Amino acid sequence: MATNPAPKRPRIVIIGCGFGGLEAARALRGATVAITLVDRTNHHLFQPLLYQVATAGLSAPAIAAPIRHLFRQQANVTTLLAQVKRIEPALRRVLLSDGSALGYDHLVVAAGSTHSYFGRDDWAPFAPGLKTLDDAFEIRRRILLAFEAAERETDPDKRAALLNFVVVGAGPTGVEMAGTIAEIARHTLPGEFRNIDPASARIVLLEGGARVLQAMPEHLSQRALEQLHKLGVEVRLNARVAAIDAHGLEVQSGDGSASANTNSYRIASPCIVWAAGVAASPLGKQLAQESGATVDRAGRIVVQPDLSIDGHPEISVIGDLAAAQSHVPGRAPTAVPGVSPAAKQMGRCTAANILRRLNAQAGIPFRYRDYGNLATIGRNSAVVDLVSPLGPLHFSGRLAWLFWLFAHIYFLIGFRNRLVVLLDWGWAYWSFARYARVVTGITPIPPVDRQIDT
Repeated sequence: MATNPAPKRPRIVIIGCGFGGLEAARALRGATVAITLVDRTNHHLFQPLLYQVATAGLSAPAIAAPIRHLFRQQANVTTLLAQVKRIEPALRRVLLSDGSALGYDHLVVAAGSTHSYFGRDDWAPFAPGLKTLDDAFEIRRRILLAFEAAERETDPDKRAALLNFVVVGAGPTGVEMAGTIAEIARHTLPGEFRNIDPASARIVLLEGGARVLQAMPEHLSQRALEQLHKLGVEVRLNARVAAIDAHGLEVQSGDGSASANTNSYRIASPCIVWAAGVAASPLGKQLAQESGATVDRAGRIVVQPDLSIDGHPEISVIGDLAAAQSHVPGRAPTAVPGVSPAAKQMGRCTAANILRRLNAQAGIPFRYRDYGNLATIGRNSAVVDLVSPLGPLHFSGRLAWLFWLFAHIYFLIGFRNRLVVLLDWGWAYWSFARYARVVTGITPIPPVDRQIDT
């Protein structure tokens, strides 16, 4: 007897397994679809705690989880470790770097973002940003080897210069990085060296604007500034980087107005961390050229209310790559920030819209639910800006630090990771110890200029 062939399942390709891609795939659990999840790494990374790996507070497996393990029980997901070379909307296919191609019926692009050096990509080798585990390992290597080089240096001025650490950008990543380096120098390393006092290290935080944590209310920014000063961090506002090389960086100070007096100076440093800007993945520009979509100044693709791109309802762009707006009935659309809660919500909204399209229904507009912002400065120091049904909630200090700590543990992927992070943090709190201080492939720190009075 003749039998009818099984109906072909719709093919969904998801590019990127960050917060957005992960949530989109999970939200399609149980759907009669064939999902191919493509990522250039084999792990999902909890980026909000990446700076903890860079500063030896946590090991890499504590904040990362193998993608295949995450989807081992979701039969409709196939995971590929591959680099996407280009997207061809006209042919509905994704080309990979090995020359193979993936056809799709629906495409979700969640390729994320990269570092932005504002047109000065030549600075990248001297001031790494923090987006991947490789970035974290490199920053950790530079921090630890700077102390090692200072231990061997006999010239007092050069020794002092080797203990200069500079963080560029006072957003959440920059503030957290600067505060943690200060804690390492003041509390973790003293007693371990014989020729230097690690507590004498200078940690300089440069911010081109008028205050730190500009996304937060002004009084919380001021509170964060006070807590940074208490940790011994030198915060320099209205300070813009003019040049970076292997030996340090040039800084221009002033508020940028024509009437302001500008002052230029140089800071010698073997360890500069870039936390000043982000740009959309280059894949966004390529997709825009192929599809006719619009990109904004940061290279993000301007999406429709349902997160699809104009003229291609089968392609959705989410996360840091999307210039999206939140659509609340009765209110004007508002821009969606590039934060992990927004990416998660976009992933769930996109999955729901894909299912609606498969049922010949119109997509629903994306509505972002803002829960607020958190930033930790150091031990018992944090600031919290929450959005609640009762109105904004603002607090700082120890209570905010505890809230930040348990919120991050709650949102980590997997019970094991939550347990490991909780134990590591608990031990570090009582002992001040950081045991993830392992570097490999040790190469000498480049020589720095003599200490310069700035």
